Amino acid sequence: MQITHFMGATWSQFFPPHPTLTETNLPSQKGKVFIVTGGYSGVGYELVAILYQAGAKVYLAGRSEEKANAAIAEIKAQPTKKDLSETGEIVFLHLSLDDLTTIKPAVEKFTSAESRLDVLFNNAGVSNPPTGSVSAQGHELQLATNVLGPHLLTQLLLPTLRNTAKSLPPGSVRVIWTSSIADQLQAPKNGIELSELERPHSDPQHNYTLSKLGNWYLAHGLAKQAGSDGILTVTQNPGNLKSNLTRHLPSYVAILAGPLLHHARKGAYTELWAGLSPDLKIEDNGKYVVPWGRLHPNPRQDLLATMKSKDEGGNGVAAIFLEFADKQIADFK
Repeated sequence: MQITHFMGATWSQFFPPHPTLTETNLPSQKGKVFIVTGGYSGVGYELVAILYQAGAKVYLAGRSEEKANAAIAEIKAQPTKKDLSETGEIVFLHLSLDDLTTIKPAVEKFTSAESRLDVLFNNAGVSNPPTGSVSAQGHELQLATNVLGPHLLTQLLLPTLRNTAKSLPPGSVRVIWTSSIADQLQAPKNGIELSELERPHSDPQHNYTLSKLGNWYLAHGLAKQAGSDGILTVTQNPGNLKSNLTRHLPSYVAILAGPLLHHARKGAYTELWAGLSPDLKIEDNGKYVVPWGRLHPNPRQDLLATMKSKDEGGNGVAAIFLEFADKQIADFK
C-alpha cells in the first residue's frame, strides 16, 4: 500500500492538477519585497514577471548584469492587464552562488536599501555540469550552487526576515528552497552519503540528486531555527520543465523527455504557491511542495527518517549535513 501511494504521488507530479494560484488571482503585492535568485531565465524569470506585474519590488539576483538587464527590459515590455502605475519594481542584485565571497556584499547592498524582506526564493540552480566542475572554493559545483550558496545567503538575510516577521501574522514571511523529483526517485535510502560531500561521486546526476535532497534538509533545519520567529520555510519541486537547467544533459535525453516537460511558467506557479498561498500555515514548516502548488501527499518515509535523530528512530544524517554546510560557510559570514 505504501508503494502504491508513493507511485500515485509521483505520477501526480508528472501530470499535476491545475494550479490554484496564478497571475490571474494573485492579490496585489504592493509594498512587499522579494528576492529571486536566478531570475533572468526559466522559472525565475516567470516568477519575477508575475510578482512585478502584481506590484511587488523584486530583487533579481544573479551573476550577469547584462542578462539581468535584458530580462528586466523584456518583462517590462510584456503586455499587462493592469495599469502600468500598478506594476512594481525590479532591481538587479549581483551575486554568484558558486562563489561564497560574492554573497555577503550582495546582502549588504540589499540591506542598505531595504529594511524588509517578505519572501526569499532560493530558485537558482545548476544540473549535471561537466564532470569535475567545481566552485570558486573548490566544492563540487552542484553542491556549491544549489546548497552552500543559498544557505549562506539565507543565513545572512535572517535578521531582515526576522525583523519583517515581527509585524506580520506567523507564516507570512517565507524562505523557499528548490528540490526536484530526483530526490524522491533517486536519493539513497539512508539519505546523503556524507563522505561524498568531501569526495564527490563520479556521476553528476547522483551529485545533483544529493544537492536537491540537501535543499530539503536546509528547509527542515531552517524551520527549527526560525519557525518560532514566525518564518515559514518549505522546499518545492517546481515540476518537470523546459528550462536552461537541462542544458548540460545529452540531447537525446531532452528529446525523450520532451513530451513530459511543461512551460517554465508552470514551475513559477509552484513557487508562487509556496511563497504566497494562504493555504500554507506556520504548522507546515519544513514540508515539501509539489507541482503546481500543494503539499506532497506522501514523501518518502525513509528520507523523512533521515531528518530524525537516532533517539527519534532516524539516523541523524540531516543534522550532520547541516553541520557540514554551516562549517563551509562560516568564514564567509
